[in-house]
Amino acid sequence: MIVRDFNKIIENEKDRVVSDANWTSVRMLLADDKMGFSFHLTFLDTGSEHVFEYKNHFESVYCMKGKGSITDHATGETHEIHPGVMYALNEHDRHTLRAEEELVMACVFNPPVTGTEVHREDGSYAPAEELA
Repeated sequence: MIVRDFNKIIENEKDRVVSDANWTSVRMLLADDKMGFSFHLTFLDTGSEHVFEYKNHFESVYCMKGKGSITDHATGETHEIHPGVMYALNEHDRHTLRAEEELVMACVFNPPVTGTEVHREDGSYAPAEELA
């Protein structure tokens, strides 16, 4: 059984806390945990806008706090994000995520991330074999 305390991670395990432009991700489960997915709590700053495209990963996201929107680049469709809303990037969807208020999101990645990933210029994470 794996048990981790978010508060202890942010205090003592800085290697599990990754930040980039206007977001911070606390990596609760990683590839090393051998669960087949990774689990993160991600915080997006108020007023920030992010273009992501996870070419090497599938992601599912559940909004726990805040208000924003997500736009699918393929369709142009925009959806509101608020607590209780989940979205899944089942086709490696290129998208823009906007935070009108700080967004607190629970994120699951498959395959799992290793923990050191930050977004590349194209909005993706590198596949694990490129990080080895």
